[in-house]
Amino acid sequence: LQQRRGLRLSAPAAIQVTVRDALNQALDEELERDERVFLLGEEVAQYDGAYKISRGLWKKYGDKRVIDTPISEMGFAGIAVGAAMVWLRPVCEFMTFNFSMQAIDQVINSAAKTCYMSAGSIAVPIVFRGPNGASAGVAAQHSQCFAAWYGHCPGLKVVSPWSAEDAKGLLKASIRDDNPVVVLESELLYGVPFEMSEQAQSKEFVIPIGKAKIERQGTHVTLVSHSRPVGHCIEAAAVLSKEGVECEVINLRTIRPMDIETVEASVVKTNHLVTVEGGWPQFGVGAEICARIMEGPAFNYLDAPAVRVTGADVPMPYAKILEDNCIPQVKDIVFAVKKALNI
Repeated sequence: LQQRRGLRLSAPAAIQVTVRDALNQALDEELERDERVFLLGEEVAQYDGAYKISRGLWKKYGDKRVIDTPISEMGFAGIAVGAAMVWLRPVCEFMTFNFSMQAIDQVINSAAKTCYMSAGSIAVPIVFRGPNGASAGVAAQHSQCFAAWYGHCPGLKVVSPWSAEDAKGLLKASIRDDNPVVVLESELLYGVPFEMSEQAQSKEFVIPIGKAKIERQGTHVTLVSHSRPVGHCIEAAAVLSKEGVECEVINLRTIRPMDIETVEASVVKTNHLVTVEGGWPQFGVGAEICARIMEGPAFNYLDAPAVRVTGADVPMPYAKILEDNCIPQVKDIVFAVKKALNI
C-alpha cells in the first residue's frame, strides 16, 4: 500500500557478522530448537570455548547441554558417538582437528561405519567441529588440513565453510543431519567479518550439504577452493581482472559429497581449471577434483592441463617467513592462472 502511494521502502540491510559469531548463533539456535542437541569438548562451557565459539551458551543452557570434558579426545568423542546412537544430537568440539587424531578410531570406525554395518538400523547424528588447517606460528603438529583425510571416508559428510553465512548455514545443516558430519573451520577466519544477508539471519537458514557456491562469475578460468583460500582466490581474481583475465571462483563448501557438477559446468564454460587448497598436494582435495574432471564429460572442454595450488609438501615450519612460503598466497594463484592460460 505504501509503495502504491509512492513511498520508498528500504529493504532490511545486511549486517556484518564474524565467523565466530555466526557459529555461536548456529549453536545457540539449534540448542534452543532441539533439546536433544548438546555440546561437549575441552573448555566449551565455563571458559566459553577456547576460541569463544560457545560464548554464553553454558550460562544459558546449563551443565547438561554444554559440557566441559577432560583432555581426552578418544574418551569424549566415544561418549558423543554413543549418545548419538541413542538419538541424541551431540556437537563434539576438538580444540583443533590435529587433536582429532587421538579420536580418529571413534570418528571413522564408530561414527562413520555404524549405519552401514547395522543395515541402516542405527543412525549416528553427530557433528565433529573445530579449527582445521594452518593457524599462525603453531608449527608442524598443529597446522594440518584434514579435508582429504576425512573426505576419504565413506559414511562421513565433510563441510568446510569460508564466510559467516557458510559457517552458520552449514553448521545448522550438519546438526540437523542424521549422519555424522565433520565441520572443518579455519581459526584464522574466526575474527573476520562478512556480510550476512537478511535471509541468513533467520533461525531457519540452512545451507544444503553437498552444494558449492559460485562466488564470482568469470569466463577465462575456473578457480575451485574451500575454507580460507576462497578469499585468496577472490583477491587473485581481482588482480587478474585488471589484466583482462576473468576468473570464475567456486567456493566448494562441502568436501564430501563433492558438488562436481558445479565444477564441471564452470570448466565447460571457461575451458581451464585451477584448484587451490591449504593442504598437502599428494592425495589432496585438488587431486580428487582433477581426477573427477578428467574422468567426466568436462575433460573434453579443457584447453590446457589443470593446475593445483597447494600447501608445500613438508611439515609446517615454525618461522613466519617459512610458514608464509608453505601456505598458498595470492601471488601463487595468479602465477598458476597464468600458467594454465599460457600467458
